[in-house]
Amino acid sequence: MARHFLQLYLAIVATLAIVSWGQDRLWHLYADSARPTASYPSQAAVLTIVEQQLQSMPQDRWPAAIADLARSTGLDLELMEPEELTGIDPAGAEQGKPALWSDVDDRVWALQRIAGSDRMLAFRFVDETLRRTPLEWLLVIVFYAAIALIVMLWLWPLRRDLRALERSTLRFGDRNWSFDANISPRSPVASLADAFRRMARRIDALIGSHKDMANAMSHEIKTPLARMRFEIELARSAENREVLLQHLDHLNTDIAELNAFVTATLEYAVLERAEVALNIGRHDFTLVVPAVTESVRRSARNDLILSCEVAEDTNSVVCDAHLIETVLRNLLYNATRYAKQRVNVTFKVAADSYRLYVDDDGPGIPAADRERVFGSFIQLGARSTSHSGFGLGLAIVKRTIEWHGGAASVDSSPLGGARFIIEWPVAGAIDS
Repeated sequence: MARHFLQLYLAIVATLAIVSWGQDRLWHLYADSARPTASYPSQAAVLTIVEQQLQSMPQDRWPAAIADLARSTGLDLELMEPEELTGIDPAGAEQGKPALWSDVDDRVWALQRIAGSDRMLAFRFVDETLRRTPLEWLLVIVFYAAIALIVMLWLWPLRRDLRALERSTLRFGDRNWSFDANISPRSPVASLADAFRRMARRIDALIGSHKDMANAMSHEIKTPLARMRFEIELARSAENREVLLQHLDHLNTDIAELNAFVTATLEYAVLERAEVALNIGRHDFTLVVPAVTESVRRSARNDLILSCEVAEDTNSVVCDAHLIETVLRNLLYNATRYAKQRVNVTFKVAADSYRLYVDDDGPGIPAADRERVFGSFIQLGARSTSHSGFGLGLAIVKRTIEWHGGAASVDSSPLGGARFIIEWPVAGAIDS
């Protein structure tokens, strides 16, 4: 907003300068042609005549004579004593000729010191040339109208955009979970509109996430609970200890499944909070990536081949190591579920970003589902016919990388399956 305020300020200053210059030029042209050469000849003549009359009478009669003359003529004449002249110092009054002086009320005083006396004659009048004429008032109106026009023209787009922002916000508040205000990037409220747009997308994503979670809970919690109730009924009717222990093992399996679901949900909820703080540091990924890959390989199928390629210049990667390890593990667990024989991990540094690739030779992901696959509680049935998680692994990957200022995407793999691409900026959050 500082830039737009400066624009308005400079526009007003420029308008004032141009209009004032034009008004001043017109004022001088008009005043110079209308004003006589001798500014106040009649007032000077009156003072001279009155002084001559006073010289013909004693000084003690001067005040009464001036008062009578003022009443009879209607002129604002006054005989000023020396003590009344404090603060009045008109140029030329000491030379015995009329001089002019203006007071704070814009009245003009024609002053003349009486010869042989320290008293002074004062003739007060209003200079008609100082009064604004209709043309001058018109110029003043045009002056301020020009300023108002400039301000109105500057503020109209701002008011238009604010109204559009207000209407979109009201529609959003009426549960129309989209922000459709069309605000120009050059608008003063463009940053505010972008903030609202990000907020709308975030709220929409949270609402979608909650819907997905409700759907997932109806299956991931209700189904194990139903199995547990069935196992309890069977356990009650068990004929021997061996059958009872078998039913208890089934119960324990269902409890472990529920616990895994709750743990995954809580882990994702942590990443959904806006106040998550990253523990940024520099880490040697020539050691981290192979170690995580080997850890996952030990728990994978024996017939699965996991390979790892790490560039030599990745020994000082800026990130939250714990979160990035979680990203790599989730991607590897996802790949090992669907891979036929091979999973390959590649990590390197591009010109402006770190890039992690996880390839598998499984069935791949259809192009139509490649954005959707990163949603919370989303499971693509086309890739597996058995239960293989809760649909939170890739959602956690996406959210984690977004916290690092990066992005997650999926494409076709050279191995024939899916390739998950993770990248975040090289520009570190800590100094070298």
